[in-house]
Amino acid sequence: MKPPILTIIMLTVISGTMIVMTTSHWLMVWIGFEMNLLAIIPILMKKYNPRAMKAATKYFLTQATASMLLMMGIIINLLHSGQWTVSKDLNPMASIMMTTALAVKLGLAPFHFWVPEVTQGISLSSGLILLTWQKIAPLSILYQISPTINPNLLLAMAIMSVMIGGWGGLNQTQLRKIMAYSSIAHMGWMTAIMMYSPTMMILNLTIYIIMTLTTFMLLMYNSTTTTLSLSQTWNKTPLITSLILLLMMSLGGLPPLSGFIPKWMIIQELTKNEMIMMPTLLAMTALLNLYFYMRLTYTTALTMFPSNNCMKMKWRFKCTKKMIFLPPLIVMSTMLLPLTPMLSVLD
Repeated sequence: MKPPILTIIMLTVISGTMIVMTTSHWLMVWIGFEMNLLAIIPILMKKYNPRAMKAATKYFLTQATASMLLMMGIIINLLHSGQWTVSKDLNPMASIMMTTALAVKLGLAPFHFWVPEVTQGISLSSGLILLTWQKIAPLSILYQISPTINPNLLLAMAIMSVMIGGWGGLNQTQLRKIMAYSSIAHMGWMTAIMMYSPTMMILNLTIYIIMTLTTFMLLMYNSTTTTLSLSQTWNKTPLITSLILLLMMSLGGLPPLSGFIPKWMIIQELTKNEMIMMPTLLAMTALLNLYFYMRLTYTTALTMFPSNNCMKMKWRFKCTKKMIFLPPLIVMSTMLLPLTPMLSVLD
């Protein structure tokens, strides 16, 4: 894709999301989502092949269905209240329809089926945009309508998402699918806390975006898409391999790392609200995620890849990719835990 065309398309994606985040009119919200959807399709098919075409078609069909549901919810709300304002309380039926539409857009269970398939069919750079930037707009609307959402519906979807995000990733060898299931699980954590502390959801989203961005950039730097190719990086880039180990631990939510902050604060907040079963279930299913991250770190950094010859070293070609944001992103992905007291004050 030529740079000027890519720039125009990226600007349209960004402006679509910005319109959704800043507007207070339901019609403009819908238009923002449509702009974003139509502009992201060429980005998904940037490296044109049949799999990318199939992935983009799946994405378009699911997102168009979600947009239709969202518009239906908006119209029902308009008929009952006579106004288009986002901040006004919603009609219960309209609220359920809008929540369902936004869950489809986010890939929350039981509407998660498209996420691994689409992520697997597209390039790493497109997958990065799909699993980070594309989550911002639907979550900003969920944040705004959180007081009128049906709590039972949202919590049921949250538990299902965390469980499916854990179970789905267990048997995967494709890194993009693993990241997709990881995304589903993280979305589950975000929607679990949405009812009780929307600010906490924003904190979780920020840390999730930082960690996913760093992981994808490291995978792009190594040009790896499978566990096997990742296991062969230890002799080419040993430092990067050990950083991937740290990042996987952070994504799993182990204590000294940044990924522990949102899990700790969400469990604390849910316990404050006299919910015991919910955080217990979330913590137990988070172990499933931790297992497949541990399996990745084991194959990447703790074992040597099988080789038929006596020479264990691969040829070292100089990497020409410029990743200028990688060092600060790695620091933020692993070392934010001391800032927790400040972040808890923000809530």
